[in-house]
Amino acid sequence: MTEYSSVYFIGIGGIGMSAIARYYLQRGLVVGGYDKTPSALTRELEKEGAIIHYEDDVQQIPTACKDGTSTLVIYTPAIPSDHSELQYFIANHFDLQKRAQVLGTLTHNHKGLCVAGTHGKTTTSSMTAHLLHQSHIDCNAFLGGITKNYGTNYILAPESDYVVIEADEFDRSFHWLSPFATVITATDPDHLDIYGTEEAYLESFRHYTELIQPGGCLVIHEGLKMRTNVQAGVTTYTYSREHGDFHAANVRIGNGEITFDLMSPLGNIEDISLGVPVSVNIENGIAAMALAQIAGVNPDEIRRGMASFSGVERRFDFRVKTEKIAYLSDYAHHPEELRACIQSIREVYAGRRIVGIFQPHLYTRTRDFYREFADALSLLDEVILTEIYPAREQPIPGVTSQLILDNLKPSVKGRLICKADVVEVVRQTQFDVLMTLGAGNLEDYSGQIAEAVKEMNKV
Repeated sequence: MTEYSSVYFIGIGGIGMSAIARYYLQRGLVVGGYDKTPSALTRELEKEGAIIHYEDDVQQIPTACKDGTSTLVIYTPAIPSDHSELQYFIANHFDLQKRAQVLGTLTHNHKGLCVAGTHGKTTTSSMTAHLLHQSHIDCNAFLGGITKNYGTNYILAPESDYVVIEADEFDRSFHWLSPFATVITATDPDHLDIYGTEEAYLESFRHYTELIQPGGCLVIHEGLKMRTNVQAGVTTYTYSREHGDFHAANVRIGNGEITFDLMSPLGNIEDISLGVPVSVNIENGIAAMALAQIAGVNPDEIRRGMASFSGVERRFDFRVKTEKIAYLSDYAHHPEELRACIQSIREVYAGRRIVGIFQPHLYTRTRDFYREFADALSLLDEVILTEIYPAREQPIPGVTSQLILDNLKPSVKGRLICKADVVEVVRQTQFDVLMTLGAGNLEDYSGQIAEAVKEMNKV
């Protein structure tokens, strides 16, 4: 891709797209792009030199990005096919590539350490990137969240052979990758608007395992329903919290800390301390350490890296935390993610009143899993639901947050609110721990919610 002098992004504000935009900015290329709305990410990109506009308008495409011989166009599958800028580039025979194709090229040119799965991808890949980056190995990284250690979703290390990539199954994007080693965290059905059936979803993961390079490794969570079909020369390992080739032993939880020993076929490591001490990060950490050991990170570096990992924005992201009160934001938007998140907080805050505010993400996901959402949310003491965040979808008749509310367990208090009223609702709610949950734009209110929680408790 060195023949290009400019890159144009259709959907530049997406978390995955913005990481690639930063990659090209740091290489000195002209970077332009369109996104539907301004955001903190797009504002940061503009400060870094990207030329961005927010209307679907061919006339606003930078002149430097209108030369079909020197411009690469990268687009997200969430962009509708009738988008006028997309149609302009197609009509004029530009080189158009999906985000996943670009990442796939990087895995051919580097040793790709990829993290796939329905949930846990962002935290596990960010942990992996941190373990490598602070070690003698180092790495490049394209992540699905903003790491707190680095304040970005991208790490550049020109001298490193390794690239850490979050392998996204949406639109079968991960089929463009050619991993050297990969983790598969979970295969709970999702994106059924794309796949249609659970069988098709699981088949996509089976095909993904075929793409691992000979001489590489598959690290798969023990007990997944999926089948694998690795090439000759690929080593397969299993992992989980308590069983598998990689697992934890001597787990100690207390006083806000979690410590354990890593049992590994590549060498055990004692006294691992989690920088973000929530129980779900035991498994995330095991998977990340497995990839780090495969890449050659030594035990002292792993121990130091796990303890210094600060987490990812919107993943167990504590905005207020005192002995009496806590407020955190989490990106969980699949029933099993919600379950794992709530159970982890219950373990840390046993006996406390925990209230969750959940914004469902996508009409199709709500339609397909409203019973499972209700079951997971019923682990809370009180559930507050907002309207569904549509993202790329149009409304589906009869599909609203009321479906989830109606299926909560009778013992759980539940109510439905307008998202715009969320700050005032927080002021009127009693809790020891408050969680805002979901992948939509409820996060836009997190700063105001944090201030309200502080005022209520004189923090």
